[in-house]
Amino acid sequence: MKAFSEPLNSAHIKADFSCGKELLDRYLHEQAGQDIKRKLAACFVVQDEANNLIKGYYTLSNSSIPLDGIPGELQKKLPRTYKAIPATLLGRLAVDKRYHGQALGKLLLIDALKRSSEMSEAIGSFAVVVDPLDPDAERFYKKYGFIKLPDSGKMFLPMRTINQLFQ
Repeated sequence: MKAFSEPLNSAHIKADFSCGKELLDRYLHEQAGQDIKRKLAACFVVQDEANNLIKGYYTLSNSSIPLDGIPGELQKKLPRTYKAIPATLLGRLAVDKRYHGQALGKLLLIDALKRSSEMSEAIGSFAVVVDPLDPDAERFYKKYGFIKLPDSGKMFLPMRTINQLFQ
């Protein structure tokens, strides 16, 4: 069975991608390839088989959450010897305007969470963290159970919760 997404490579047509958010469009057009080469982020895309257009993409990289930034009930369960807790950053997630309304954002999120869960078996990751670009993105992540981190615009979903989704 073919994977839902695949790593971005030079064969993908990036120039035609437009999600309506200039920051996300520009990232894919100009920076994603360099971030991959520099090992700053991994970028995964879903391609339209009929015309080779990129339907959507997301990025993953290593991150951390300051221990004192984690909500109290979860913080109590973590060792005080850590100043920061390892996490996976879902840095960007975007769907081309031509494919809006097809639940592709949800499918990309599920794919990113599944990939993050699988990677957490090899490299420790307490949660997936997102930094929503705007209120629309914040509502999107909230709908899927992401929790706002105190004193930051970031949100997270504990890996324990994510792992339960895929059991």
